[in-house]
Amino acid sequence: MVELRPGDPRYPALLGAVSSAPALFVRGELHPDDALAIAIVGSRRATPYGIAATEQLASDLAGRGVTIVSGLARGIDTAAHRSALAAGGRTLAVLGCGVDVVYPPENAPLARAIESHGAILSQFPPGMPALAGHFPARNRTLAGLALGVVVVEAAERSGALITAGFAGDLGRETFAVPGRITSPTSVGANRLIQDGAKLVTCWQDIVSELPEQWRRAVRGLSAPPGEQHAPEPGSDEGRMLQLLAPDEPQHIEQLIERAGLAPARAAALLVTLELGGWARQLAGQRWVSLETRARRA
Repeated sequence: MVELRPGDPRYPALLGAVSSAPALFVRGELHPDDALAIAIVGSRRATPYGIAATEQLASDLAGRGVTIVSGLARGIDTAAHRSALAAGGRTLAVLGCGVDVVYPPENAPLARAIESHGAILSQFPPGMPALAGHFPARNRTLAGLALGVVVVEAAERSGALITAGFAGDLGRETFAVPGRITSPTSVGANRLIQDGAKLVTCWQDIVSELPEQWRRAVRGLSAPPGEQHAPEPGSDEGRMLQLLAPDEPQHIEQLIERAGLAPARAAALLVTLELGGWARQLAGQRWVSLETRARRA
């Protein structure tokens, strides 16, 4: 265990840019690459839908080099950490107790795995128990460690919503996974979307909102088209790519109609192609392809 203070070169860069950044006790190792981080938080009483959505997002992001930040709580947090590790990625757990106190206790094996493939962090001294008054401060630190916060299932009043609020205050992106309107665990997430949070259906929805320097840092997205495999012709991405031309800009509504897809799905496919270096968006929501080599082949 080490103690890091703002100004230490090992201190997380994103958090160090926050006013009144706390000293951190750390188990495990922090890497400079952990600055490419997304926090995923949500209900402790997660539904199977929430767990599945979390597993997909955390796995897809972690597998592309994005560090997953969460709070080691039951439910969504646990799913986020586990899926990041299963994808071979890195994850950071931010605690509301000392780093030597695992809460909930059944996550002790998970905490050991996180320590080996990421870090356990806390602003509270060793031995400090998990107290209710600690969690608002913990949530601010959690938000400060990430480029954005994704809320997957949250009741009308929850710590996940507090974390999202801190993200907004700190100038970070806020995202939410939509849920059933009849589910109490989705009330908070759905309200975040109503209030302007980015609606998330896939990992591309998250990456597309990041500043360009961070989008380019996502693994597999920065290579030029000639160094990447073209989308499979039969895939949704491949079909969308076939609709694009390098010298004939098309409005997104025209592409949606031609593709016969839901607007959100078509928009996500275009973003995927843009991040992969196969398409480019021009002014006025018009799109062109960049993959001339594949067409000539």
